[in-house]
Order: sequence, then structure tokens, then C-alpha cells
Amino acid sequence: MATRSILAGCGAYLPDRVIDNNELAKLVDTSDDWIKQRTGIEKRHVVADGELTSDLAVKAADRALVRANIPASDIDLIIVATTTPDRTFPATATKVQADLGITSGAAFDIQAVCAGFVYALSVADNLLRAGQSRRALVIGAETFTRLLDWTDRGTCVLFGDGAGAIILDSYEIEPAATQFGVLSTHLHSDGRYRDILYVDGGPSMNSKTGHVRMSGKEVFRHAVSKLGSVINEALVANNLTSDDIDWLVPHQANKRIIESMAKKLNMPMDKVICSIDRHANTSAASVPLALTEGVSDGRIVDGDLVLFEAIGGGLAWGAGLVRMGYPK
Repeated sequence: MATRSILAGCGAYLPDRVIDNNELAKLVDTSDDWIKQRTGIEKRHVVADGELTSDLAVKAADRALVRANIPASDIDLIIVATTTPDRTFPATATKVQADLGITSGAAFDIQAVCAGFVYALSVADNLLRAGQSRRALVIGAETFTRLLDWTDRGTCVLFGDGAGAIILDSYEIEPAATQFGVLSTHLHSDGRYRDILYVDGGPSMNSKTGHVRMSGKEVFRHAVSKLGSVINEALVANNLTSDDIDWLVPHQANKRIIESMAKKLNMPMDKVICSIDRHANTSAASVPLALTEGVSDGRIVDGDLVLFEAIGGGLAWGAGLVRMGYPK
């Protein structure tokens, strides 16, 4: 017998307020055509005044728990991937834990920016495989628009707010069924490139939150090469080929990057979950948001093999392979 982390359910939440490209064009020197041609983004959701990252996370978590048909009291591990915590400390995950009425187990945050969800998935999977936890709630949640300089058209047009969550259930399966659940995760970082995508503030630096700063061409170049490499790593580790992948659920950073990854996999775009046009880049929330959309509209079903990939500041990047549902 082998212990595997089964993806039992997912859920998502987006703030009510929507800002389209035309509204942004009134704030900064840009246009709907300029943004769509370079990024594929048409609009993004933005949090209301007083709406916190934990608020988004809890709403996404509630929906994931309902879909998984698992009570909150059964969760003994909560990991929140976020770059925009409610406070410097304590962890936003502890607020989520309290709001869900959970009083046992562990709750903590992970910070790997846009790669945060894949990092959190990896940590949760390994804790479940080791027997340290039984059922995990993994959340990517961001109020990323609060980090934006709304006079910088190179960054303010790119991001949005939102949250996505999954439930992982540890499950003992026969060796013949080991191709179900989280098959593998692969994480990388290279701090030499930390200055091409960063926030120019922090409690240890200047006690200011700061704003996002980015060298767009450099980020694009590294994203294409590093994501292509880690995707290949995941396939080789599981003795699979791109033909075995049913769905690509990528980080929603730029449509051209997404199209590049699909091309590397020789995968048609109708097998790629792409929500960037409506959500923009929601950082750690983008992969679980896209996953939930694909599950909710019936495209992704039990038995499908799904590939996640993401890259963010650090640089940090990673990939994960998941076979959806429980083995029959």
C-alpha cells in the first residue's frame, strides 16, 4: 500500500468589483488594445476597501470543503500561499483556521509569489505522505492590487485579486493505482534573478509595503525557458509524455507565455485552462482559480491527468502532476 494525496475538491472566490482595460486607460497611459495584445488581459477583479486576503481565502476554502463534502473539523493542515498577508504576523493561515472554526492541527503561510500555490501543494503533499497530517486545505490567496503603483503602466495593468483552494485527502491505495492523486511536484529557485521582479519595500528594509517593480522582457525570457524545463522534469520523473496530459493548468501571467507552454507540449489551446482574460495575474491564486473554473464547467473530470506550472519572483518556479479524483 502507498499513501497518496488525493485532490478531493476545489473552490474559488473573486471580489465583486471588476476593472476593465478601458477604465484603466483613464488612470494611466494605456489602452484596451495595448493591454490585450501584450498580455491577453481584458479585465481583473479588485478587492473592496476593508476586504482582506483572509476574507478571500475563507470564502474559497468554504466552497472547496462543500465540493469535497468534507467538514472543516476534519482538516488538520492549512497552508496559505500569499504575497499579501493580512499582517506581517501572525500567518494569514491562522486567521483562516480560526474563521473556519478549526482548533487543532497546523496552519502556516508560504511565500513564493506566483509560484506559491505549487510550493504549497508540494509541502502539503509531502506532509500527508509522511503521515504527519491527514487532510490538508491548500489555498492561494492574494490582494495583489494593493502592491501596485497605479502610475506604472508596465505593472498596474497585469494583476488582479482572488483566491483558490483545494482539499487534499491522504488515501491508502494499491500499487496498481499509484497514478492517482498528486504524482509528483518539482520546485526550483534562483536568487540571482530576484531583482527582475520584486517589491521595493518590506518590514526589514524600510517599514513600507512598497510597490511591484518588474523587468518585463527578462521575466518573460526566464519564464519560457524555466517553465519548459520543469515541465519536462515532471514528465520524465513519471515516465510520461506530453500526450499523456489531459489538461494544462498554468499560472496566468501572460497569454503569450501560456501559448508557449502549450506549444512546447504540442497541446492545443482547447486543452489549456486559460482565465487570464478575465482574472489577470492573481499571483498565488491563479492556478487554483483556473483549476476550479475547469472543474466547475465540466472540462476537468475525475481520471484526468492535470499539469500545473508557475513561476514568480525569486525567481521561484515549479510544476506538479495530479490525477484527478479517487481511484475506482
